[in-house]
Amino acid sequence: MNMKIYEEITARIIGMLEQGVVPWKRPWNGAESHPKNLVSGKEYRGVNVWMLSCSGYVNPYWLTFNQARELGGSVRKGEKGTPVVFWNFMEVADKKGEGSELKTIPLLRKYTVFNVEQCDNIDHKRLKELREKASEPPRQVNKIEECEKVVAGYANKPEIINGKARACYSPSMDVIHMPDQDRFVGDEEYYSVLFHEMGHSTGHSSRLGRELLGSFGTQSYSKEELVAEMTAAFLCGVAGITPKVEDNQAAYIASWLKRLKDDPKLVVSAAGQAQKASDYILGTTQAEVEKQEEVAAGA
Repeated sequence: MNMKIYEEITARIIGMLEQGVVPWKRPWNGAESHPKNLVSGKEYRGVNVWMLSCSGYVNPYWLTFNQARELGGSVRKGEKGTPVVFWNFMEVADKKGEGSELKTIPLLRKYTVFNVEQCDNIDHKRLKELREKASEPPRQVNKIEECEKVVAGYANKPEIINGKARACYSPSMDVIHMPDQDRFVGDEEYYSVLFHEMGHSTGHSSRLGRELLGSFGTQSYSKEELVAEMTAAFLCGVAGITPKVEDNQAAYIASWLKRLKDDPKLVVSAAGQAQKASDYILGTTQAEVEKQEEVAAGA
């Protein structure tokens, strides 16, 4: 079951939390800063986003040891890589079935990547293009308009009703309740909270069909909350806004530390489901998803 990989990734996330850094609350400035593979230009997905965006490097581009060598460069001596994971699917014989039936099982695989800032002597047209792009003035966007585009683009979305006492999603009614926008500290906080509830709504049976009925404190409830938190973070990143900061950050961190220590698979699994949820909201097609999947392998 590749538990060592789950444990390694979870240990890194726990380390960040113990230092007061909540990976999925760490903003990046729109698509330009989303972690990407240098050679393919594809964006990393799922839990890899948190692993790489919280690494401390400004440059969003990463590559494997072999990719650096193929580009005529090298990883600087003493530099430590960052693990990224992806799912590989294998067909095996189904012992419960009759005859020679096959079933497909997912296998979690790990690769190590390095930021371009950790490498020397990389001479490649892709890097030249990126340097030229970096010298261009940043693209000016209206962040609230970008948020509104995310909401408007959510096909098959539930009804969103403002003017309520608190923000919540009702699975039985398939409706999102939100306080009026002027009750929030700012517009960005309003959309950050709305994105969280939109994340929950993707679990409805008419959409992605996750378990949404777990009671407070249960494992299923904790996982769904993390899925919604991470979905909101992905959508905030797309719109270029900052995720909502918790009122009691210390208690928030402490609660997630306990949950992650109790379940090493939680963060990887929740991040994968959050990626699917944000893909659904953004209307990302399966073909577009498949083009990204091998990014961790340096495709």
